[in-house]
Amino acid sequence: FIVMLLFSDGEERLAQLRYSVQEEKERGTLVANIAEDLGLDVTKLHARRFQTVPSSRTPYLEVNVENGALLVGARTDREEICRQSAQQQQPCLLHLEVFLENPLELFRVEVEVLDINDNAPAFPSSDIVVEITESATPGTRFPLESAADPDVGTNALSNYAITANEYFKLDVQTQGDGNLFAELVLEKPLDRERQAVHRYVLTAVDGGQPQRTGTALLVVRVLDSNDNAPVFDQPVYTVNLREDSAPGTLVIQLNATDVDEGTNGEVVYSLSSHNLPSVQQLFAVDARSGRVEVAGAVDYEESNTHQIYVQARDMGPNAVPAHCKVLVKVVDVNDNAPEVSFSTVSEAVSESSAPGTVVAMLSVSDKDSGENGQVSCELLGDDAAPFKLKPSFRNYYTVVTDGQLDREVADSYTLTVVARDGGTPPLSTSKSVRVRVSDENDNAPRFTQPAYDVHVSENNVPGAYIYAVSALDPDLGANARVTYAIEEREIQGMSVLTYVSVNSDNGYLYALRSFDYEQIREFSFIVSARDSGDERQLADNATVRVVVVDQNDNVPSIIAPAAQNGTALERLPRTAEPGYLVTRVIATDADDGENARLSYSIIHGNELGMFRMDWRTGELRTARRVVSKKRPYELLVEVRDHGQPPLSASATISVVLVDAVAGGASGRAEKGGHGGHSGHGEGTLDLTLILIVALGSVSFVFLLAMIVLAVRCRKDKKLGEWCMCCTCWARRSRKKKKLSKSDIMLVQSAAGQGGNVHAQVPVEESGSFGARHLHRSAQNYCYQVCLTPESASTELMFLKPGGGTDGAVGASFAEQQQQQPDIISNGSILSSEVKVYNLEVLIHQLTGADRHHPRSDEGKERHLLYPPRERESKADLFSNCTEECKALGHSDRCWMPSFVPGDGRQGGDYRSNLHVPGMDAVPDTEVQAGVSPGMLGDDRSFSTFGKDKSHHGTLTPHDLLLPSARAPYKPAYLCEYTLRPYRY
Repeated sequence: FIVMLLFSDGEERLAQLRYSVQEEKERGTLVANIAEDLGLDVTKLHARRFQTVPSSRTPYLEVNVENGALLVGARTDREEICRQSAQQQQPCLLHLEVFLENPLELFRVEVEVLDINDNAPAFPSSDIVVEITESATPGTRFPLESAADPDVGTNALSNYAITANEYFKLDVQTQGDGNLFAELVLEKPLDRERQAVHRYVLTAVDGGQPQRTGTALLVVRVLDSNDNAPVFDQPVYTVNLREDSAPGTLVIQLNATDVDEGTNGEVVYSLSSHNLPSVQQLFAVDARSGRVEVAGAVDYEESNTHQIYVQARDMGPNAVPAHCKVLVKVVDVNDNAPEVSFSTVSEAVSESSAPGTVVAMLSVSDKDSGENGQVSCELLGDDAAPFKLKPSFRNYYTVVTDGQLDREVADSYTLTVVARDGGTPPLSTSKSVRVRVSDENDNAPRFTQPAYDVHVSENNVPGAYIYAVSALDPDLGANARVTYAIEEREIQGMSVLTYVSVNSDNGYLYALRSFDYEQIREFSFIVSARDSGDERQLADNATVRVVVVDQNDNVPSIIAPAAQNGTALERLPRTAEPGYLVTRVIATDADDGENARLSYSIIHGNELGMFRMDWRTGELRTARRVVSKKRPYELLVEVRDHGQPPLSASATISVVLVDAVAGGASGRAEKGGHGGHSGHGEGTLDLTLILIVALGSVSFVFLLAMIVLAVRCRKDKKLGEWCMCCTCWARRSRKKKKLSKSDIMLVQSAAGQGGNVHAQVPVEESGSFGARHLHRSAQNYCYQVCLTPESASTELMFLKPGGGTDGAVGASFAEQQQQQPDIISNGSILSSEVKVYNLEVLIHQLTGADRHHPRSDEGKERHLLYPPRERESKADLFSNCTEECKALGHSDRCWMPSFVPGDGRQGGDYRSNLHVPGMDAVPDTEVQAGVSPGMLGDDRSFSTFGKDKSHHGTLTPHDLLLPSARAPYKPAYLCEYTLRPYRY
């Protein structure tokens, strides 16, 4: 049969099953199928780890974990398995517990072993001797030894029988424990002389089918008369005995009396022969005193009652024994501590488990009774342990989670269950279990820092290790195994994966190419770290910035002076004074920082000390007067950077001594530029011819300019206008002053529509400029000569003619605002102070002129002049001029600026000689020829001497300025300009 009790509490499911099986079944006999009875899916038993609880296993039962069958594990003999229960007529039960996981389900199985009539009743001995005095009266009872039958129920002993006779009969009685015993009752007086011995067959019969019996020979001996037998105070005694009573403890003091005298009245006590063997082991009686004592260990849990049969016999002949029964009730004491047994414990509980998840199931028991057997449990452990103990049913408890688990905080817990009974004093038992927390992928990898700066020297070996990034994941196993990758992006139009790579296992970064600082100085990319979780993968990113560190891997490159066949040719006047600038060596270095800082030196050819070179600027100057020699000076110049190790480049400069160089020695000595390159184009021209042509041109232009200015000033005087003359503003009403060369300013005064203006401008080293005034009916030109005293060089500014609607010549004020370039002095932009000053003066003059003369078509010339401090400094430049030479202009010395040593004007910045990418370095030129007569034609031009006359450039608004001759760089388009007059 099956009895099934089901309990459900939260996530755990509890059930109790009860089966029965007859004893003596062979091993492998099917008892039941637990899976089918519980409605479980047999195919899922293995996956759910269907198994028996180890503490409940018994050799008599087996469970097939594959199909859930309950089988007999060994021959089951009920009388052997349950001896005590047989004595106490209790059912024989076998207990077994099975469970499944996911979810947790526990089933308690009870199998009752059913008795079969496999045992016949048996007497302690085959012969039972009873001695009876012949004087015994009918009705006297004589207890007989009882037969034993280990079977129970209907198969147990059910009756006794005796051979039919006229003297005795049997009276079968039931003891307090349910056992039967027989008493022999005398029915007829005995006569010893007639029959001294009576023999009968005593039979014990059970109630089984088929019925089994046991027999013994009952021998009754008739004795001579002993008139009185001992008598107990009462036939039945009841006593209570604590189970913890030690051997020798008094159970009861019996007393039997015999009225006879002498030996016939002396009584001795003994245990009756029909006591159970267990009783004979546990108790003893003193033969003389009748004291019943404890002889063994009494245990309430084994048997709570005992029946002791004691007989008393006198010492006379043919004594007749007397019997009494002592009923001993064992009193339970708290001598058993509770027992704790874990039925099931999960191997591991996931850290993502919800609160209330069953971790373990346990049972408690106590063999004691009453309060001594009442057990309470509690869970001990760390206060932070998120577990609690929850009662389920009967003596079962479950350990469940009481909060969120985190394996990274604690990967295991030791839980201790304490069971305590209710006795006095209470006894307790503790048992511990270790619960492991399994990992879940709940943590993403984290880089040790969000951004990395990696410095890599250029010219590295491709494939070289450059850095290692690291990410940590506190998870476990695959959830903590991090793989690294570089996210795709482009760097200078190419994939970042062509620049760097990363080892996916350890985060080592490698350069896939050799970096060049001059091509790429730094770049950034993103590295991702991703774990290897099964269900989901978590990731983190970090930015890596690679900074390429410059190495001294570029040799300086000498770009000036220009070399032919490896040698640069420079001309040096024989009369050159010490400090004369021969040339300037210009070099560049593609490196950066100290690797690009250059130093210049003469390493060979200057054994006589004729020359010196500025190690910062690269200027090659004469150290003293040169010694005339037929062969040129061959100087080997070295340019060396400051890298480690330093790199250098060298060039050979061949210095040729000549009688004179155009522009004069003094001009070359004062210049800060690299004028040493002039004279290469037309070195064969006669120096005297050049000077004559130059002076004639200057005189002609000067005379023409004076005539134009005189005519215009006369005309403006009539109109009451202001006239911008020389380097200051002056009202025409002032007293006319004498003009000098330093006061000349050439201004374009006539223009047409659509005309292109081209100028061919000669630039001289001497600080003076010879200009030629051209006049035609359609167009007048006036050139403004702006001299920079600080540099002693020439600066020109051309104003583009404006096309008004009335055809008047001149640039409007609006045009000058849009097209007026900044004025450059010494190669740098003038300060805003100068420009603002000029603008204010210009506005004042224009508004004043318009206010007095509404019609000002011919007076719209707009001139930007230097502020007063600039005009004051001009006088210093021409301190050699007297009033006479200023008026007549016949002395060249007038036009010569005072000598100012060139070194005094050079800045300390070593970069002043560096080449600027995108700009052509063109050396200053010197005048070597006069103005061609063809300049008076339709296309009049001023040519820069020493250059090809075919080089022309169109003048645009951005080209209106010529840089100072001191400027280290000169655009090529300033070499030549052509003026084309406008035609109506």
